[in-house]
Amino acid sequence: MSLSAIDVLLDPDRTMVERASAANARLRAVFPAGFALGAEHAPHITVLQCFVRTADLHGVEAAVAAVFAQVDLATLGLVATGYYYLPWEGLGLAGITIAPTPALLDVQQSLIVAVAPFSASGGGPAAFVGAPETPTILPTAAYVETFVPDHVGADYNPHVTVGLAPEDDVKAMVAAPFVEFVFGVESAAIYRLGDLGTAQQKLWSSAEGKTAS
Repeated sequence: MSLSAIDVLLDPDRTMVERASAANARLRAVFPAGFALGAEHAPHITVLQCFVRTADLHGVEAAVAAVFAQVDLATLGLVATGYYYLPWEGLGLAGITIAPTPALLDVQQSLIVAVAPFSASGGGPAAFVGAPETPTILPTAAYVETFVPDHVGADYNPHVTVGLAPEDDVKAMVAAPFVEFVFGVESAAIYRLGDLGTAQQKLWSSAEGKTAS
């Protein structure tokens, strides 16, 4: 059975994209091997990650579209609160943290219920775009496998991933003063995931109202 690793996400507005891109440029200046934000690594706010049966992707898209048809994205005003990072063998995967709101948690719960009939377990590297064989792909797959229940509800940590760099450089960025800012949501989307949780292949967008594949 073929599985796909997917990310149901929110596309932030220009305010967040510009801040995330600036942080990404700062990290790539010290670690050029890190990924660049852009079309293949879109800045985003993950709401739900999971493995689904590839044959059911159109059903997933329809279920997610039905959820967002009931959500006014313009009302999901969000607040960026700081930086955080996840350490991995001397490197740090950094992100901008976002305060979870009741409205955002309600959307997440609705998506969990909607996608559950199509979800499956046991996805490996082949479930990701390009079927990467990298040192980070198995931890990435384990994260997707356990996103529900480990990263939902009270344990949800909404954020925008901004890049990868040596841990000391990321620590310095996290420790620097951060001025909170408010930003909006432009659209919702479904992507197939690449390594390190990057949103790499768009499958559906509320802005387009149809699949992009």
